[in-house]
Amino acid sequence: MQKNSKRNNNSRLSGIELNSVDAEKEKKESQNNFVELLPPEVTFKIFSQLDIRSLCRASVTCRSWNNTVRNSDSLWKPHCLTLRAVCQREIDDDLESGYSWRVILLRNYQKSKVKHEWLSGRYSNICSPLSLPEKIMYPMDVDTWGEILEAELER
Repeated sequence: MQKNSKRNNNSRLSGIELNSVDAEKEKKESQNNFVELLPPEVTFKIFSQLDIRSLCRASVTCRSWNNTVRNSDSLWKPHCLTLRAVCQREIDDDLESGYSWRVILLRNYQKSKVKHEWLSGRYSNICSPLSLPEKIMYPMDVDTWGEILEAELER
């Protein structure tokens, strides 16, 4: 009976020690996390300087960064407006549908890259479907293919 109570006391003590170690670790991480230390306006200014890839990487750094990046829709707006040069119809349709800037970017980023390649003439000399680079292709709607074909006819 005494052995069991000693085990229980030992497990409680080790649990308390682990909790204090975890609390200390969280405290140190919090002290190194500028998102939690700086005013929101300053944090926003820092994140707004990032390109799309860096912004996405920052969002997976930790929970507080993810929450800040994910919930700051205006961080995504300039990137969407850049894509709009290539995917104006798609982005305008998404705006009318009420999507957030972040969702619009997610929906149109890869498509804009592929569409830009097509419109710039990169694939003008493709002789067969086998010549297309399979990994970078993206499904396009009828209107997008119409834009691409018009661009090809003008070349």
